[in-house]
This record gives sequence, structure tokens and C-alpha cells, in this order.
Amino acid sequence: MRSINGRNNLQAVFINSLGNCLPGNAVSNEEMEAYIGKINQEKSRLGPIVLRHNKIQQRYYAINRDGSTSWTAASLVAEALKEAIKKSELNFSEIEFLATATTQSDLMVPGFASMVQAELGLQPIEIASFQSVCASSMMALKNAHLQVKAGEHKNALVGAGEFASRFFRPGFYEGTNSLDAEGKLPLSAEFLRWTLSDGAGGLVLENQPNQHKHSLEIEWIHLKSFAGNFKPCMYAGSKYREEKPWSHYGSPKEAFKEGAMVLQQDFDILQELLPVWVGEYAALVESGKIPIKNLDWFLCHYSTHHLRVELIKLLKQAGCMVPEEKWFSNLAYKGNTGTASIFVMLEELFYEKTIQKGQKILCIVPESGRSIIAFMLLKVV
Repeated sequence: MRSINGRNNLQAVFINSLGNCLPGNAVSNEEMEAYIGKINQEKSRLGPIVLRHNKIQQRYYAINRDGSTSWTAASLVAEALKEAIKKSELNFSEIEFLATATTQSDLMVPGFASMVQAELGLQPIEIASFQSVCASSMMALKNAHLQVKAGEHKNALVGAGEFASRFFRPGFYEGTNSLDAEGKLPLSAEFLRWTLSDGAGGLVLENQPNQHKHSLEIEWIHLKSFAGNFKPCMYAGSKYREEKPWSHYGSPKEAFKEGAMVLQQDFDILQELLPVWVGEYAALVESGKIPIKNLDWFLCHYSTHHLRVELIKLLKQAGCMVPEEKWFSNLAYKGNTGTASIFVMLEELFYEKTIQKGQKILCIVPESGRSIIAFMLLKVV
């Protein structure tokens, strides 16, 4: 058992393989509305504006053009994990722990990890389910990391996935008070329809590195929530800028009609979150935890290119900007897969880019749900 910081009861933890699942064929901007549909049979007026801001050129959907599907969020994650296991030096029967993450699960009950375990056909093992928005994958990963680090398990699977497109079909908006007098969606809802897509990522963690290829050693994971300081910024289950839960309406039908089931983004609050996220990052740089001058790769999840521009502006002002040539993102051609995005990015970096022993990789995941920021430092071994 390897010693960390002189404590013999702790083990080093390595990401030894990664997989992803991007369902179907890539969907271009011109094809998008054929999949998510036209609300009240009319073309979106805000969609093209959103696309100009997010600069996403293509994405993947688990729904067909008629809205039908053979996928679930659980099956997307299971496919990503199967790919990761296939690429690993681990046998399927050796898996000891499973942690999963998603924003909106297939069922309200039971937990998401139970559904993924069943999809995989895994033997009885310990599991953990995490539900938030983009940072839920980092919550799941930190839990699995600590399980292996503490010696509870020799290995773990971590899977994160989103099936957002099913909630963007016209039937989720038509006949509700979320539409204006002209039958149009406000930007708070339309933005997410034209930004989020489907996909999953999976990781295999072990207490020893690969014998014949690179591994990523997890040096640390840091996550902080500022929920006590802000109202919800991205949410579903209550009306826009109200905090009455959908379950407090007289019936699910009444909650639906009031627009309480629509996924929304509050842009005024989002602008307030950016300096808080950058402030946490700057504090880690100042403390020496983030070795800013020694970073080789910088993976930051952001929902749109416009948000990247805003973040860069703040990073430069704070004096802790990492040169853009070290940044890596696949948002433009793999889409915004929410909580899966950081895994989908890391998978491509690991297998398709030239990484070298000793390189440092910083992963950052800001979540606008109610303000969370997560960081992870990796070393190529």
C-alpha cells in the first residue's frame, strides 16, 4: 500500500481508463429544431442568437426526430462505463464500487446509481448516487477517489451522464404559463434548449497505475458550494424566480401548467457567480495549491463560448490567467453534456492528444445551479 504524505493507511489513486457515450450521429445547428421540435409549430426566434453566443457547431441527441428514444440516462452512463472497462486492465467481475452523477434522472425513485448498476449487470457492490447540475460528476468522482484512497476499495467506477433533450420537446412547454402572450419561450428557458445536449462519460479508478500505458494520478479534488449566498440560478421544479416546489401545487398537472417543470437559467444571478468562482480559483493559486506556472493542460467546463470570454477577462484581472494555448475544450463539436462534460473532455485529451509523463492537468467545473465550483489536479504517470 503506497504512502501519501507519510500516512501509510492512504493509497494513491489513479484514473486508468475512460470511456464516453455520445448517442447517434452528430446533429448540426441546422438540424437541431428537427430534433427538439418547434414550439407551437413556429421556428425559434432566440435559437440562432443563442447559437451565435455559445459557438457550438454540433452536438448529440439520444432522441430521434419524432421524439422517440431507446435510451435512458442510465443506459447512456452504462455504455460509457462499458467502454472504460473495456479499455482498462481490470476484469468486469473485479469492480468493487460505483458512483454516478446526473442532473435529471430517469425516475424520481430509486437512485441513479441503482439504475446504472442494473444496466451494467454488476454483481452486488457498494454504490453512491449524486444529483446536482454540472458539478455532480466531481462530487461522484471525489467520493470514489476517497473510497479508494482510504483503502475501502481497490477500484471504482465513476459515471456521469445527461439526457436533457427529452425535456426540450414542445410538449414540455405548450399549454403552460412559461410561454409569453405570443406563445414564445423567454430566453431563460430557450437558452438551455439550444445549449444542452446528451451524453455520458465514465472513469475507472484504481489504487495502482496501468502497467503498460499512461495513467492520471489524482493529486487532489476541491469542491465548494456558495448556495447560502445565492438564490437558484439554474433549476427545474419551480416557477421562474419563485421557490415554490412543484410538489406543493395541488397536482402535477397544475405544476406543469404553471411552468414549474421547465428548466430555466437566471442570467442576472449568473453574472454574480462569475467573480465568486474566479475568487475561489485565485485563492487556490495564492495558497500554492494550484501550481499555475507548472500547468500543462487547463480543462474548464463552460456552457458557452461567451462565458469563456467573460472568465478569461476576470482571470486576467485577477492576475492568474493560464495561457490560452494550454486550454482544451471540445464544446464546439461534442456539445455541452452538462455534468458529463468534464469526463468527455478528459477522455478525448487522454486518448487523442499527446500527454506526457509528469504533465499537470487542472480540471475546473463551475456549476450555476446554486453556485458550486470544483477543481481537480491530475498528474500524468
